[in-house]
Amino acid sequence: MRKGGKSYNEIIGALHLPKTTISDWCKDIQLTKPQLFRLYQSKKSGALKGSIIAANRKKANRLYKTEILYRQGIKEVGKLTKRDRFIAGIALYAAEGTKSDKGCAFANANPEIIRFMIRWFKEFGKVLKDKFRGAIWLHDGLSEIKAKLYWSKVTGIPIVHFYKTYIAQDKKDSKKIRKNIHHFGVFTFYVSDVILIRTIKGWIGGIVRDP
Repeated sequence: MRKGGKSYNEIIGALHLPKTTISDWCKDIQLTKPQLFRLYQSKKSGALKGSIIAANRKKANRLYKTEILYRQGIKEVGKLTKRDRFIAGIALYAAEGTKSDKGCAFANANPEIIRFMIRWFKEFGKVLKDKFRGAIWLHDGLSEIKAKLYWSKVTGIPIVHFYKTYIAQDKKDSKKIRKNIHHFGVFTFYVSDVILIRTIKGWIGGIVRDP
């Protein structure tokens, strides 16, 4: 078997003998260059398989730890009071909302954040559901129809109340690699209310002022 180019592990698997015995029996057998190359390729393939298994285990461990921290974070926050929701919404709008005096607009790719802010506007801005308008920022090549259906379901805003979708063309000569691809794009909802945006800016001022 060794003269035929079999590896020690292959011989052990066939004969069920200790490696030391096999090694002692085969120590004087010289393999040809093609045989040695095959064994090298096999060993290389095994090492690659081992590295893939190790990488997958590392990834699974990372995902597990991430999930534990996520659940721990939710537990630490606990149930929000009305005032907690009020302050959280102000902070989110201060970060992601427009400050134009023409009206309110809030953009994000995270559906949970968009959903939270829709509820926030209804609760604290007293905005009726038919007053919301939406728009999508979408990369070229992604489905506009799927994106509209998705965000309409998330927000409750009818598609007929969506503005024209902005399609971002890929730069063919760019060497930049897109790491984060939002398959349903970035969503923006609008509320045309000058009084409300001025009120929100006052709320923002209330939480960022010096103590």
